[in-house]
Amino acid sequence: MEKQHLKTITDESYREKLPNGNPDFPFHYYLENVWDFDFHCIAWHWHPEFEFIYVREGSVICYVGTEKLVLSKGYGLFVNSGVLHRYEATDNNVFPNIVFSPNLFGETLGRIFTKYVKPIIDYGISFQIFDPNIEWQNTVIKILLAIFELQNQDNPNEIETVTKLFELWNVFYNSIEIKSETQATNREMQHRSQLQIMLQYIHNNYGENIKLDDIAGAVYISKNSALQIFRKGINISPIAYLIQYRLARAAELLLSTDRTIASIATETGFDNVGYFCRKFKEKYCMSAKKYLACHLKK
Repeated sequence: MEKQHLKTITDESYREKLPNGNPDFPFHYYLENVWDFDFHCIAWHWHPEFEFIYVREGSVICYVGTEKLVLSKGYGLFVNSGVLHRYEATDNNVFPNIVFSPNLFGETLGRIFTKYVKPIIDYGISFQIFDPNIEWQNTVIKILLAIFELQNQDNPNEIETVTKLFELWNVFYNSIEIKSETQATNREMQHRSQLQIMLQYIHNNYGENIKLDDIAGAVYISKNSALQIFRKGINISPIAYLIQYRLARAAELLLSTDRTIASIATETGFDNVGYFCRKFKEKYCMSAKKYLACHLKK
């Protein structure tokens, strides 16, 4: 029986829909293989929780904004709250990770949160690589591995887990450079908001004959600014993203309706069926007809 691939489920702003943990304990441990996901990638997403990952076997390609990071076995990564990121793989890997709410460190108005957590969320970094050859980063990795080990027990002890999280955060906080308030990335926050609005515009209007001017106009900026924000945010141009989104919607319609390929191409914004077919084959490595046939066999 053919193995079913996993999918990354997000809302229209790319926020991950899957809850990480429970309301009474917002912490979740995952043991994943990026190769198991659709197209061997965990697609663009963000969440309000912190994320720490470790590569136990193989390697993982990580995109955080415009940065492309290739993490080999033994390396780790921190992704900050609210930061768009994506993972890819060229082969099987073992990829344990934890995702947890910043509120595990205390109430948002409490001293611990405001002094040691909020600065990293507001003025800190988008990500941090953990290199096992650097002493403090190797210490973080060792604590992270201890947290993973706790989660592999039959009934993980929440107090022990949170104690280890505090230990990890203490090393992390005291070792990284945190930007001062005057260096706060207000422009980056604005760009993130503009990107999400432009993405929403594309999602709402992809079937229309929209141009780069229209996408940029959704947030009253120039075409050049829109290009820069897309490149920095998700490493792709607005038009290239529009085409990818149209193709994804077309693939859904192929499987959920009895419509012809020509009508689906038109509905998803392609005014040339031949162009649609070429782009579909580029993205899915097979024709639209073969894509439908393969899924009908499952």
